[in-house]
Parts: sequence; structure tokens; C-alpha cells
Amino acid sequence: MAGHSKWANIQHRKGRQDAARSKLFSKLAKEITVAAKMGDPDPEKNPRLRLAVKEAKSNSCPKDVIERAIKKSMAGEGDDYEEIRYEGYGPNGVAVIVEAMTDNRNRTASTVRSTFSKNGGNLGETGSVGFMFERKGEITYPATVGDADDVMMAAIEAGAEDVESSEDGHTIYTADTDLAEVANALEAELGESDSTKLIWKPTTTSELDLEGMQKLMKLIDALEDDDDVQRVTTNFEASDEVMAQL
Repeated sequence: MAGHSKWANIQHRKGRQDAARSKLFSKLAKEITVAAKMGDPDPEKNPRLRLAVKEAKSNSCPKDVIERAIKKSMAGEGDDYEEIRYEGYGPNGVAVIVEAMTDNRNRTASTVRSTFSKNGGNLGETGSVGFMFERKGEITYPATVGDADDVMMAAIEAGAEDVESSEDGHTIYTADTDLAEVANALEAELGESDSTKLIWKPTTTSELDLEGMQKLMKLIDALEDDDDVQRVTTNFEASDEVMAQL
């Protein structure tokens, strides 16, 4: 199985301020409401809702925010959101996938396009960068849960596809359709995970220097500042030295 890679989802970087955390909680709550409206309001009977609640908890989202989001769906409240994926290129040709949830497609498309243009990027057509990613399930555990061999064996038995272990922890990848089943099997063996979610995993990466990373971070920050944008994923790769200077 593959070794540790440096690409990462920017939304988890350190140093988030309270305002940014509040915005993150709002986006997590939106996902919970939509997931609950699309299926059963009981997380145990609704895999998507269970994953949404789990992700909210892993980001320290308050319990009352989670409960309020579910009740909102049960009361038939909340707008009918449409899920849209945008694809484009950031500075230095880095591939960018933007996942949005909106009640106004035209507004969101206009804002996302403008954000790309203002920050050295270009919004492309659907599929323009998607071929550089695979849709996967991602389950993370802290390093303290066990050594690499133990986690590897547990992952194989659970039906996972790949494992990356480092001193920072263990990341387990699954087919997107197997995420809930594998997560449940691992939870029985290893306990509750730090995070369980669907991701876009890069199959090719673009390496950036410090200047390139600074430009990319500016684009991602601007995209994530949009209330309609749920997640931003890129295929950047940068050295430890560059990451340390950010």
C-alpha cells in the first residue's frame, strides 16, 4: 500500500479564527440538514447523515448545533439546496474542485467564477480537472490507536483499499460506496475514528514553491469564505520546508 503523501485538505489547517470556525459550523450544519431531509432523520438509519454528524463532531461542532440542524429538517424548514461541483485551475496550474450547496445556482456560479479570476485561477467546465482525482472514502485515526501493521491488518479485514501511516496518524482509504461499511467494521475493531468522510483524492499532483503556495492559499481562503461553498480540494504538493514557511 502507498506511502505517506503530502497533499492535504486545506480546511483542516491550523490557526482558524473564531469567525472562520463559526462559518465552518454553519456549513457542517447545512450538510446535516440536507442529509436528514434526503433520508431518515435518524443517523443510524441514514448513512449520509451519520457521516455528516461524525464529520461535524470531529470538527468540534457543538451538540446543540447538530441537533438543531436535524430538527430543522424534520420540521420541513430550510431552503432546498442544490449540490453543485465546480472545477478549475488555480495559480501554477493546480487543479481545484469546489463543492457547493446553494439555493441560487446563478449567484453561486457567478461568485465562484469571479473568485477564480481575481485570484489567478480559471474556472473550467465540469470534468476539466476531475480526471485527476478519484472519489474515495477517507477514515483517519490517531497514531495512538496502534502501530502501522495492526492498523493495516484491521483495514484489510474491514475491506479498505489503502492505508497511509505516519507519526501523525493513520489514513485509510476505501471505495466511495464502501465507506459506511468499512467505517463500521473499523470502529468495532479500533474504536471511533477521528474523521470519516468522502473526499476527492488526487491521482496526480502539482508541486508548488512558496510563492505558488501563498497564491493558492489566497484563492482557497476566498473560495471558502463563500457561504455556498462546502469544500475545496486541490492537488498541490509542497515540500516540508515550504509548508513550514506558510
